[in-house]
Amino acid sequence: MKIAFLFLLVPVLSFAQYDFEPSSEHPFGLPNPEAPKEIMDFAPLIGECNCKSYSLKADQTWAEPIDMVWRFKYIMNGMGVQDETLKKDGRHSGSIRQFIPDSTKWYVHYYSSGAPSTRLSTWEGNKTEEGKIILYREQKAPNGTDGFFRLSFYDIDEKGFKWVGEWVDKTEQVVFPTWKIDCSNGKTSQTDEEEKNKIVTASRNFSKAFIAQNFDEMGNIYTDDAKLIPPGVSIVDGREAIKARWEMGKETKVLSHSMDASEINIIGDYAYDYGYYRGTSQKGKESVSTWKGKYVVVWKKTSGSWQMYIDIWNRLMD
Repeated sequence: MKIAFLFLLVPVLSFAQYDFEPSSEHPFGLPNPEAPKEIMDFAPLIGECNCKSYSLKADQTWAEPIDMVWRFKYIMNGMGVQDETLKKDGRHSGSIRQFIPDSTKWYVHYYSSGAPSTRLSTWEGNKTEEGKIILYREQKAPNGTDGFFRLSFYDIDEKGFKWVGEWVDKTEQVVFPTWKIDCSNGKTSQTDEEEKNKIVTASRNFSKAFIAQNFDEMGNIYTDDAKLIPPGVSIVDGREAIKARWEMGKETKVLSHSMDASEINIIGDYAYDYGYYRGTSQKGKESVSTWKGKYVVVWKKTSGSWQMYIDIWNRLMD
């Protein structure tokens, strides 16, 4: 008996002049639709990770790791990316990342508190078909051999990523790693957790309204342009039509209802939530019916509140 499916294609909306800048609502900013499409190369890295940084010692063994925070955000009203590393040993660094369409490359300008410079060093490169982001800067080896210092982001997923800095020769057959960072233990974002809790609260409020047969309250949990996708029938379009659809079942009393989210992911002003629902109901003097199923909901944030935008579900049979 309830709830939601969502495959999310975020529409291009009309935004004010600086709506993509970092803010209290979006602490890491948002990608600007007018930016090169490659701005999304760094989308999985946007946010903050707790990491371990390892450097190579003179005896060619790895030093004990240093704890650090690596934070990525959109800057210049969503037209570029900035990152910063904050290390417990007090050595901090950062970079400004811009994609230049004319050269079809990312250019990364690096700076560091440990070695201030009048001219920033620059790496350039791209995202590969395998999903890595690889950047190069020409640099000779200590023996004078021509080559590059190569930076690679890899194993990028929802839990974080890994990074390695290596010297390579021009053929990239000789590889000598000097620095590696492990950020694969999960992103940390207090803002995201707070927003996820708001979505859980909205789900619970829906269940309460469903049990109370408060159809006005149920309707208000949907956006004006929401889509309800019940099993076996046509899509119900718009808040008022959705409210009327729920009212059709008013002869059946819902005794209990809950939505147990397996995962909630937030993407700007949209989020998706999927999991299982369960409940009990009774029609007239008939026996109490127990039911359960799976759902997906796409949420949209409007005026600071999360509302259902797409709601789809399927019944599971015992």
